[in-house]
Amino acid sequence: MTATSEAPSGKTVRGRPLAALNPIEQLRAGHLPRRLVQLYLGLTLYGASMGLMIQGNLGLDPWDVLHSGIIKHVDVSFGTVVIVMSFVVLLAWIPLRQWPGLGTISNAIVIGLVTDLTLSTVDRPDELWLRIVFMLGGIVVNALAGALYIGAQLGPGPRDGLMTGLVRRTGRSVRLVRTTIEVTVLAIGWLLGGVVGLGTVAYALAIGPLVHVLLPLFTVKLADK
Repeated sequence: MTATSEAPSGKTVRGRPLAALNPIEQLRAGHLPRRLVQLYLGLTLYGASMGLMIQGNLGLDPWDVLHSGIIKHVDVSFGTVVIVMSFVVLLAWIPLRQWPGLGTISNAIVIGLVTDLTLSTVDRPDELWLRIVFMLGGIVVNALAGALYIGAQLGPGPRDGLMTGLVRRTGRSVRLVRTTIEVTVLAIGWLLGGVVGLGTVAYALAIGPLVHVLLPLFTVKLADK
């Protein structure tokens, strides 16, 4: 459950990279009302997009393959697993010395709640064509949602932050670190019985180009101070 890009790393506030700002500095970086609306709209749409892909039942993104595998073995909702795993991932931020922001904590909670709400209100269709619509619609909405909440620049999601923290601490490329993380969680999820299928491949191929196009449109420009 990650978007494929973060706000451009060259962006700075007070001469420092945005990712290095503490939570209070992130809130004081300007345009807060718009950023808050954009953050929570993005997180809400993200949870809804996950619900659509789950109900399409044609395969999920790597992190959600892991989540769907876990619920095969514990009697809790999908959204509960998303929330718990978010906070488990946040524990890995401690040795990475990664700052969580309002967006980080909101991401950990809101997406799981909205996913469960979507699953409780949207039935799984029987028709294959409608399941494909759910899958493709979920991917497009997911990309839009990711661009919105990342562009708000109020802190990365737990899984995004794990990636960027490892990149910063190890000096390895984003591509290598991201691929290693996602292949690992995909493999674990598959072994646990998670839902892997056409949607998994479609997500992997489409999400990067979609977020690449959408993120510049929704990244809030913050002036140096």
